[in-house]
Amino acid sequence: MTKTLGRTKEQTQALKVVVVGCGRMARAWIETALAMKNVALVGLVDLHRAAAETRAAEFKLPMSMVFDSLAEAVKQTGAKMVFDVTIPAAHAAVTLEALGLGCHVIGEKPLSDNMVDAKKMVAAAKRNGLTYAVMQNRRYIAEIRALSRLLRSGKIGDVQEVHSDFFLEPHFGGFRDEMAFPLLIDMAIHSLDQARLIADADPVSVYCHSFNPAHSWYKGDASAQCIFEMKSRAGQPLVYNYRGSWCAGGMNTSWQCDWRVICSKGTAMWDGEQSLRVQKKKPAKNQAFVKDFHEVAVPVKAMKHQAHDGLIRAAVAAIAKGEVPETVCTDNIKSLAMVLGAIESAKTGKKVKIRV
Repeated sequence: MTKTLGRTKEQTQALKVVVVGCGRMARAWIETALAMKNVALVGLVDLHRAAAETRAAEFKLPMSMVFDSLAEAVKQTGAKMVFDVTIPAAHAAVTLEALGLGCHVIGEKPLSDNMVDAKKMVAAAKRNGLTYAVMQNRRYIAEIRALSRLLRSGKIGDVQEVHSDFFLEPHFGGFRDEMAFPLLIDMAIHSLDQARLIADADPVSVYCHSFNPAHSWYKGDASAQCIFEMKSRAGQPLVYNYRGSWCAGGMNTSWQCDWRVICSKGTAMWDGEQSLRVQKKKPAKNQAFVKDFHEVAVPVKAMKHQAHDGLIRAAVAAIAKGEVPETVCTDNIKSLAMVLGAIESAKTGKKVKIRV
């Protein structure tokens, strides 16, 4: 294979990428970028130059790849894609600048921390003929794909209810500790987006009660309970219940939540990791007080690339082919609308219609 300056021919023709935001989360993005043959990582940018220099040193990258601004990085390198790994409050500014510079964007969740900016970002991507995709890495897990395929097959009937529990106690420090709704805006976006995938449905309304337990170290509400009315793509109504806490010590769920999906002919349960069970009602001639069920096998297809790695690779491949990534902003804004609707409900104490 022909090589040029120590890089393969494929790598010299690769899509040039700049990473903006070089905190701890950037490690996963940088690792994937460096492992992809169709991507060339050409720049690191951070408001705090030392953070970018730290990542460069960690991955043994030349300090010439560190830039003080996105504009400078794109101008000097000819980058055509930006990985936005900044905090939620900075997503709009970074994405709008990147799109204005002619770069596609794959950014960390959530799309934005408010709907006004989110709509500006979606409009800018359309106006510039570019793609903006959002990191929803929980979609790229073998078990959730298997569950989603099973439910779409109709094998256990129509989805009627979806329930998820999220109970963990992570001590991040930093911006999350100061957020007004840390669980909802920074973490629940994962679960609510997962619910859309699992149920193949979009939101209609929400009632949410959020609160901050007395033992919480967060400034804002670290716990919440939400009831979402949703409608499946087939037009069927369903209900999704979300319960979560970011200061729940002991008996923790997985980061992917603990799920129960009740359908017209059976129930599926997934612990967010490798335990995926499905039971289907056995046919009966007469109505029984308690019906019998049988286990349904759920084939799980191995995924070579999962989580952040899986989404980045899939999104880059789609963009390179001129196709639409699964988590494109025009779709992902519906998941953000669930988060922002829940926050509005929590503030007002009322049920809120969700509109995009």
